[in-house]
Amino acid sequence: MPAIPPRRLSLQQIVEGQRRAAFVGRESELSLFRRNFAIPPEDPRHRFVFHVRGNAGVGKTSLVHEWQQVAGEFGALSASVDEAADSVPELLASVAGQFAEQGHPLRALDRLLATYRRALHDMAGRLAADGDEPSPAALAAAQAGLIAAGAIPVVGALAGGIDPAVVARGAGGLRAVFGGRARQQEEAFLLAEPVRALTPVFVAELGRVADAVPWVALFLDTYERTAPLLDRWLADLLLRGRYGELPANLVLTLAGQRRLDPAHWGDRGRLVADVPLGPFTEAESRQLLHGRGVVEEPVVREVLRLSGGLPVLVSTLAANPGAAGEANATAVERFLAGESDPARRAAALACALPRRFDEDLVAAAVGVPEGGSYAVPGLYDWLHELPFVAERHSGHSRYHAVVRAPMLRLQRTGSPRRWKAAHDRLAEAFAARRDAAAEGIDPERLWAEQPWRRAALEVLYHQLCARPRTALPEALRAGIALCSQRPSRARYWARTLAEAGEDADNAVLREWGRDLLAAITDHGPRPTAALGLLLTRAELTDTDRAAALVVRAWDRFRAGELEAALSDHGRAIAVDPRSERAHQGRAVILRSLGRYEEALADLDRAEEIAPAWAWAVRERGETYRRMGRLEEALTVLDRAHALDPSDAVPLGSRGLVRHGLGRHEEALDDFDRAVALWPEYAWALVRRARVRTGLGDRVGALADLDRAEELAPGLAGTEGERGEVYRATGRYEEAVACYDRAIAMDPGYAWAHGSRALALEALGRIAEARADLDRALELDPEYGWARAQRERLG
Repeated sequence: MPAIPPRRLSLQQIVEGQRRAAFVGRESELSLFRRNFAIPPEDPRHRFVFHVRGNAGVGKTSLVHEWQQVAGEFGALSASVDEAADSVPELLASVAGQFAEQGHPLRALDRLLATYRRALHDMAGRLAADGDEPSPAALAAAQAGLIAAGAIPVVGALAGGIDPAVVARGAGGLRAVFGGRARQQEEAFLLAEPVRALTPVFVAELGRVADAVPWVALFLDTYERTAPLLDRWLADLLLRGRYGELPANLVLTLAGQRRLDPAHWGDRGRLVADVPLGPFTEAESRQLLHGRGVVEEPVVREVLRLSGGLPVLVSTLAANPGAAGEANATAVERFLAGESDPARRAAALACALPRRFDEDLVAAAVGVPEGGSYAVPGLYDWLHELPFVAERHSGHSRYHAVVRAPMLRLQRTGSPRRWKAAHDRLAEAFAARRDAAAEGIDPERLWAEQPWRRAALEVLYHQLCARPRTALPEALRAGIALCSQRPSRARYWARTLAEAGEDADNAVLREWGRDLLAAITDHGPRPTAALGLLLTRAELTDTDRAAALVVRAWDRFRAGELEAALSDHGRAIAVDPRSERAHQGRAVILRSLGRYEEALADLDRAEEIAPAWAWAVRERGETYRRMGRLEEALTVLDRAHALDPSDAVPLGSRGLVRHGLGRHEEALDDFDRAVALWPEYAWALVRRARVRTGLGDRVGALADLDRAEELAPGLAGTEGERGEVYRATGRYEEAVACYDRAIAMDPGYAWAHGSRALALEALGRIAEARADLDRALELDPEYGWARAQRERLG
C-alpha cells in the first residue's frame, strides 16, 4: 500500500507558524497559563479567569493571541472577541460563529438569535403599518433607548435592517405589536430583554459542547472599552447562577488597561488570576532584536534607550533600527527611518494629530483640498502598513500612544503655524460630522446622542490644541451639559481637556483636565464636585452660571438634599431670572414637599418665559395628578404629549392618571409607549406592573418588576409592588416576604404596611394585620384606606 503523503500546510498555517516563531519573551506568563490546564478545576489552585492588564504598548493583545494558541494545544474550543462586539447579543453571535467553524455549533443559540433577527424585522414591518411618520426627536429617542437597553446592537450582523423609526411610530409598544399569543409574547420578551432571554440558552449550549471537549476558552480583548457593557453581565454569569450553571472546564481571559472594577469583581478574587504586564526586560528586547537581525551593539543600545522596553516600540524600531553611530537620532526619525519619500513621511506625521482617523480625516490632516487627491497614491492603505497603527481598517484607526506622543511634540515645536492650521482643518471636519449628526435631533438632547457627542468632543479637542486659551470657555460650557448626564460622558469630556493639555503642552488645560477627572472619579456618579470647580474657578456668563446651578440642584434633589437643591435653584433664578429651567426645577422640589401652590406659581413663570416648552407643561400635569385633580391633569398631559411626542414622561404620568380614572387598557397603552420610547424608564415599569396585575397579567407584571430592579436596584417601591402581585395571586407568604423587604428598605413606607396587613389577614394573622394598619396610620394619619381597613378589622 503506497504511503500517504503528508498533508500540505496552508498559507495561513505557514504565516501563523512564522508569527509564533517570532514571538519572544513573556515566558512566566505563558508558563502560568499553560500550567493552569494541568490543574483540575476542583483544585483551589485552578483559576477560571485570567486578567491581563497593562499600559498601551506592553503587548497584551500579542500575549492573548499566544495564550489562545496554548489553549489549542490542550484541545480547547476557543473564541476571541474584542470591542467590535459592542452588545451582549453581538458577542454571543460572534462566539457561536467561531465555535461553529471549529465543528461545535451552538444550534439552540443560533435558532434563538435567528428568532431575534426575525422578530426585529417583524416588529419593523408591523409598526411600519401604523403609517404615521414619527417626529425626528421621537426617532432619535427610540434609537438611543433601544441601543442603550441592549435591544439592538449598534453595528454588526444583528443590526440587520431594523429601522428605529418604526419603534417611534408604535402606538402600543411591543405588546400592541405582538399581541397575546404565546410565541408572540416570547418574541416580545426577546426584543425587550435580549440579554435575559439569550444568556440562559448560551450557558446551556456552553455546557453541552463543554462535555465534548477538554476545555472551553473565551478571550475578551480591549476590555477597558467593553467593560462598561459587559462587567455586570460577566459577574452575574460567573457567580450568581442567575443564568444557569457554567461548565467547570471553562477558562475566561480578559485583557485591558485597568484593574477590574471592585464593584463587580471584588468578591470574585479567588476566581481570577491577575496578570500585570510591564515592559520587556533587556534580555527579552535583545532576543526580539536579534531575531529581526539587529545585532550591532551600538544600534541595539540605541533601540533599548528609545523604546524603554515597550514591545510595540522595540518591534517598530527593530524594523527601522537606523545605522550604527546614529545615537542622536530622534525617536520619530527612527519610526520613519524606513521611508525615504518626504511626502509619505509628512503624511505619517500629520496623521498623528487626530486621536482616531479614517480615510476622510487623513485628507483633512494632510490638507487635501475637497475634490482633490493625495500627493501620494494609496496613502491611506500605506498608513495601515506601519507597525504602530492600531485597529487597522476599523474605521477608527489610531497611532499607538507611545509613538504618537513624540510625533505630536515634533510638529508642535517644529512649526506652530502648521500645527494650528492642521488642527483647524480637523476641527472643521469634525464640526461637519457633528452638524450632520444633529439633523432631526431635538437640540435639548444633542449631548445625549453618541454620534453627535463623539464628534463634538473631537471638535473641542482640536480647538483646544490649536488655541487653548480662546477655546477653553466653550469647552467648560460643554461640561455643564455633560455633567447632567451619565458620569462616563462627563469623564470623556474631562479626559478630552486633559489629553488636549498634554498634546498641546498647555499647563492650564492639563490642570483643568486633571482636577475635573479627579472630581468626577472621586465622587462616583455625582457631578457636584465638578460643577463646584466650574462655578468657583471658571469665567462663566450669568446664563452659564445659572445652568450649572440648575444641574447641581437636580443632582442634590436626586440625593435627597432638598434644601440645598432649593438653594441652588434660588441662586440660579437670582443670577438669571428668565431661566425657565430654574423655575421648573424649583417647582418639582416644592411639589415633592407638598407645597403645590408654590410649585404651580413657579410653573406659571416657566410657561410665561417659554410658552411652548413641553417640560414645564408636563410638570404641571404631574402636579395636578398629585393634587388629585385627575381630569385637569389628563388635559394638561395631553397637551404636553402633543408638544413633544418623543418624551416618555408625560405618557407615564398620563398612564397613572388613566389608571386612577379606571381606564386601565388606555393606561397600559400609555405605559407601553413610554417604555418603548425609554426602555430604562424604571418608574413606568413599576407602574405598568401595577396595571398588569389589575388586568390579570401577573407574568408580565413580574417581568416588569424584574427589569425595574435591574435598572434601579434596592428600591422599596419595586419590592412593594412585587408583594402586590403575589397577594393578587394568593401567594400570601411570598407577598409578606416582599413587604418585609420593602419596609426594611424604607421603614416609613406606610403603603407597604397597609398592604402587608391584607396579606397577613389572609393568612389568619389578624393581630399582626391590625398592628400593621396602626403603624400605617401612625406614619400617615391622612391614609383613609388604611383607616377604613382598621375599622373593618375591629
